[in-house]
Amino acid sequence: MDKQTDFVLRTIEDRGIKFVRLWFTDVVGTLKSVAIAPAEVEGAFAEGLGFDGSAIEGLTRSYESDLLAHPDPTTFQILPWRGEIDPTARMFCDITTPDGVAAVADPRNVLKRTLEKAADRGFTFYTHPEIEFYLLKSAQLGPEGPIPVDSAGYFDNVPGGTAHDFRRRSVRMLEDLGISVEFSHHEAGPGQNEIDLRYADALTTADNIMTFRTVIKEVAIEQGVYATFMPKPLSDHPGSGMHTHMSLFEGDQNAFYEAGAQYQLSKTGRQFIAGLLKHAPEITAVTNQFVNSYKRLWGGDEAPSFVCWGHNNRSALIRVPLYKPNKGQSSRVEYRAIDSAANPYLAYSLMLAAGLKGIEEEYELPPEAEDNVWSLSDTERRALGYSSLPASLDHAIQYMEESELVAETLGEQVFNYVLLNKRREWQEYRAQVTPYELAKNIEIL
Repeated sequence: MDKQTDFVLRTIEDRGIKFVRLWFTDVVGTLKSVAIAPAEVEGAFAEGLGFDGSAIEGLTRSYESDLLAHPDPTTFQILPWRGEIDPTARMFCDITTPDGVAAVADPRNVLKRTLEKAADRGFTFYTHPEIEFYLLKSAQLGPEGPIPVDSAGYFDNVPGGTAHDFRRRSVRMLEDLGISVEFSHHEAGPGQNEIDLRYADALTTADNIMTFRTVIKEVAIEQGVYATFMPKPLSDHPGSGMHTHMSLFEGDQNAFYEAGAQYQLSKTGRQFIAGLLKHAPEITAVTNQFVNSYKRLWGGDEAPSFVCWGHNNRSALIRVPLYKPNKGQSSRVEYRAIDSAANPYLAYSLMLAAGLKGIEEEYELPPEAEDNVWSLSDTERRALGYSSLPASLDHAIQYMEESELVAETLGEQVFNYVLLNKRREWQEYRAQVTPYELAKNIEIL
C-alpha cells in the first residue's frame, strides 16, 4: 500500500468519515457520484468499484457495459458543506474496463492521454481559469425570464449584498478543499460573479473546476439562491465565460518566455497560439458545447467571435496578457472562447492538442489584432484575414466532424458520441417555436 492510500485510510478513521463519494464525469461533463461506506474504501483502491457504464452518457456501449471506478487517493478531500453530521469525503476516479485497461471514453483519461503526449515532448501544461456564473433568486422564471439576485455591475462592492456574502463563503469552502483562489469579484451582469482559481497542472485544474461547480451550487442552496453556469441566461447582459490562461513548462522553465522577444513571448509560445488559432473552429463544439453557448459568443460584451490574437486586446480570441518585469515564469496566453459549461477534461485536451500541433508543425503566427475587432466592418475583418468562429452549434458540428485533430485527441468513441449528442441537441432546438417568433409573427402573418 502506498503512502497516499495509507494516508486516506487513516484520515477516514481518524476523522470519523461516514461516507466516501466517488466522483467522475460523463462525456458531456455532468458530475457522477456514488457513495460507499468507509469499510469498502480499501477494496475500491485494490479492485475498483463496478458499475453499469452503459447507463452513463457516452461512457460505453451496451454490449461492453461493465466498468470499474478506481479512486485516485491524491484527490481525497473532506466535503466542508457536510459539516460534522455524517462527515463525508470525496475522491475523483479513473475508469477502467474489467481487465484493467483505461476506458477510452472516460473524459479524465482523454486529458491524461493528451498530457502524456505533451510530457513525451518535455512539456507540462498549466492552466488558470476565470470562472463566471450568475446568481438568481431561484430556478423559477419570472415573466421576463431569470431574476438576478442584484443589479450590481463590474467590481461593484455591495455591502451586505447576497453576492458579497456568497463569494466569501464559497472562497472559504474552496480553500477548505485545497483549491487555491486568486480573485473573486462581481462581474458586469446583474447577479453575475467571477472566481479565479490559481494556476495548477491541467488535470488538477479540471478536477478543481468540477469541484468548484459543486461548491457553488451547494453554497447557493445554503443561502437560498440559485447558481447557474448557463453560458447566456440573460439576453441583454453578458454571458458567462471561463477564460483560461495557459502555459507550457519544460522542467522549471516557462517555455513561453523569451527575454527580449516581442511581449517576451518565445517561438514556442507563438507557435502554440498559431495552433490554437488554426484549429479553434474545429474545437468550438467542445469548448462551447450547447446551443446557448453561441448566444454568448455572438452577443457582444467582450465575447470573442473572430479568430485572431492580440496583446492585451480583450476583443481577440487569444490574448497575450501584459508582461510583468522580472516575472518570466508568468508568461502565458489566454483563450477567451471557452465558457463555464464546458467539460474541462475534453476542452483542455483539445486546447492543448491544438497548441502542440502548432509547435510540431511550426505554424506561423499571423499579425496581431490591434483594433477592437468588434468595431471593424465585415469587409475590414476580411481584409485583415480574421475568420469567424462558428455562429451556431450546427456550424460548430460541421467543423468538428471534419477535424482529424479532434478525432485523434478525443478517440473514436468520444468523438462519435459528442457528435451524436450535439446533433440531437441541435435538432431538438431547431424544432422549437420560440416566444420571439410568436411575438413577432402570430398577429401579422
